[in-house]
Amino acid sequence: MRIWIDVEDLFQYAAHANRPSGIQRLAFELQHALVELAPQDVRFVRHTASGAGFSCIDFSEIEALFSNLSKPAVPAPPRHAATPRAPGLIRRLGRRLVGTLPPEAAIPLRQFNAQQRAALRSLRDAARACLRPGKTRLAPPRQEAAHDFEAQTAPGDWLLSLGSPWNVEDYAALVRTTCARQGLNFGLLLYDIVPLRRPEWCDRSVTLAFTAWFGSVVPLADQVLAISRTTAEDAAAYAAETGMTLKSRIAPIPLGTGFGQPPAPLRTERLPQAGSFVLFVSTIEARKNHALAFRIWRELLASMPREQVPTLVFAGRVGWLVADLIQQLENADWLGGKIRLIEAPSDGELAAMYEDCLFTLYPSLFEGWGLPVTESLAHGAPCLAANATSLPEAGGALARYFDPDDLHDALRTVRDVLENPAGLAAWRAEIRENFLPVSWRESAAATLRLLGHAC
Repeated sequence: MRIWIDVEDLFQYAAHANRPSGIQRLAFELQHALVELAPQDVRFVRHTASGAGFSCIDFSEIEALFSNLSKPAVPAPPRHAATPRAPGLIRRLGRRLVGTLPPEAAIPLRQFNAQQRAALRSLRDAARACLRPGKTRLAPPRQEAAHDFEAQTAPGDWLLSLGSPWNVEDYAALVRTTCARQGLNFGLLLYDIVPLRRPEWCDRSVTLAFTAWFGSVVPLADQVLAISRTTAEDAAAYAAETGMTLKSRIAPIPLGTGFGQPPAPLRTERLPQAGSFVLFVSTIEARKNHALAFRIWRELLASMPREQVPTLVFAGRVGWLVADLIQQLENADWLGGKIRLIEAPSDGELAAMYEDCLFTLYPSLFEGWGLPVTESLAHGAPCLAANATSLPEAGGALARYFDPDDLHDALRTVRDVLENPAGLAAWRAEIRENFLPVSWRESAAATLRLLGHAC
């Protein structure tokens, strides 16, 4: 029995992105571990140029693509009060002018300004991706390789999707036709169903595409895997609510800890001084709840001596539905520099910040797992996380939790840690003594077992 892993979504992602997200990193690590465990039986495919079939590719092509995608981009300076903003005078005059206008005129102008800045950030990211050394145009798979795929498959083999194929056009038709023609089973890994449960946190086009994809593709799967018990239960409940028939129980797999070889910490000039900051690693988007972190730090500065309040570092790129939040941070002068944004940190910079922070904060409202929580613990850094969805599953007994919908509970939890340095040191020591990482081989072995492969 062979397992044919569809990696077309990785190639599509790499065509417009300049850094891998958590999904791409997770899928790659799992693929790599599957190759190690079953090298003769794990194969990889892309879609043919017509989109009507699959073609074989070597794992070396995936490794090369992922390596290129993971190269550090040119770092941007951190955004905070000390960062020059040009043209500063024009911006201040513009704000004053808009402030004199009636709401029916001022509000659309502010929205236009925020959307314009978001578009410019997207253009900048695209330009960086194109200018990254070694980046090459992605060639489509060889059309004739489709015959290789059809000749090598056998009834009972698996077609397996481990990435994010919900943007692939007519994916259900491709899977249905291929599996019927070749006698294949179909397996699928789910990360979360945020667009179904909380569409207000997603771009509408994403919600529509994901809803259509879920309803048409998931029922085709002979085995659905999930990255957490929470996601498995949530997806099963949604299927039951909508009258969807599943072929088997949705099964969670254990997730490996960390990605690749641990990078050496890289302390660049844009990073804050060790021991002076709290770290929040995430793309800045609505559901990650950076707005709560902003409110917590504003309250800390109002109730504690300024020198006792550490800097809060947002480490990640600016995503969607946060134009108002970024505007508020700028209006508040990033709380005088007590909040900083370090965009697109390299793996080495992230390792340095995990090692050097006081603790990490993760107030996300909805997660399929919570990679920043386990990354924090793996680096020995204490983590304060939301008690929502899968985060307690990711952090276990070694993380501490608060209600992400309750400012007072979150503020109290953060203050308790800041005001007890000895307790924080003991917590850090407990994590370093007791945290048990999960290997990606365990994740791969669980996947193979669920597919009925004797590894």
